[in-house]
Amino acid sequence: MGVEYEKESKLFCKEKNEQEKNEELIACILKTKNDLVLANKNFEYAEEEMIDYFLYQIKAYQAKLDYLVKQAKIRKIEVD
Repeated sequence: MGVEYEKESKLFCKEKNEQEKNEELIACILKTKNDLVLANKNFEYAEEEMIDYFLYQIKAYQAKLDYLVKQAKIRKIEVD
């Protein structure tokens, strides 16, 4: 978990130009969206002991996706 946080914390570092930052933000949004889809599929097939775990994952990925989309809107990024 710590390694993943370090990668994403570099998203808005000053060494990158705006185009690189925007591309990385879009990539993070797509990855998080895929992670959310996977968590939802896992939840559908979860056994009783794992239901809470997958619910937590779904909530976490949804919160992360909401944040990233909000950042994209602030930057006025549009994707075709």
